[in-house]
Amino acid sequence: MAKLYIVPTPIGNLDDITLRAIKVLQEVDFILAEDTRTSSVLLHHLQIEKPLRSHHKFNEHATVALVAESIAAGRNVALISDAGTPGISDPGFLLVRTCVEQGIEVETLPGATACIPALVQSGFPCDRFCFEGFLPQKKGRNKRLTELSQESRTIVFYESPFRVVKCLEQLSEVFGPERQVAVSRELTKKFEQTVRGSLREVADHFRTHTPKGEFVIVLAGKGLKTREERETHDTQEEDEEQ
Repeated sequence: MAKLYIVPTPIGNLDDITLRAIKVLQEVDFILAEDTRTSSVLLHHLQIEKPLRSHHKFNEHATVALVAESIAAGRNVALISDAGTPGISDPGFLLVRTCVEQGIEVETLPGATACIPALVQSGFPCDRFCFEGFLPQKKGRNKRLTELSQESRTIVFYESPFRVVKCLEQLSEVFGPERQVAVSRELTKKFEQTVRGSLREVADHFRTHTPKGEFVIVLAGKGLKTREERETHDTQEEDEEQ
């Protein structure tokens, strides 16, 4: 029975493609791509020649039914995005939902995503976290941030280089300028960087260092103690024991 394959692609370093992803892309009947020009570069690198069809946020409502019909007719299809895992801040949800509703099997491969590396290397608790992706640019933005102000879990946001400073300033207003944050950019690429500190300190850094690349903002949850607070707490406990 034919199925829809969700195939993650590298977020920067092309070596991060998995052997299983390569195998699937070699075997499907055609590939849906967020941007066929970007995906052509990757497929050429992998020496894969398969028909490419556009599937992006501007046409997905019009194409999901046709794609589902193709799979139901026996054609295996892979969905890829420009980088990372389709459906995570990229097109994919509507197609997956349509296939599920029509009883079409969906198989999702594990693979590259910017969220998890940034979260793990932030130094904040990552056993439980809240993924917010891109915040609304205008309507609903302040409301969402206010709702998150009481969140005790680590919070992960995506942001563009053009809005990252403004975003850090807004987070500082809502969560307080001393809330700890780790901001990663250019993950897996040559100039990968993570800047850690308070919201005030990290915003100051990117005001004086031109933001470049895609950003992942990992914000400490409410109540997380800083290193200094932990050390003070540990010292107090030791004094009490003595």
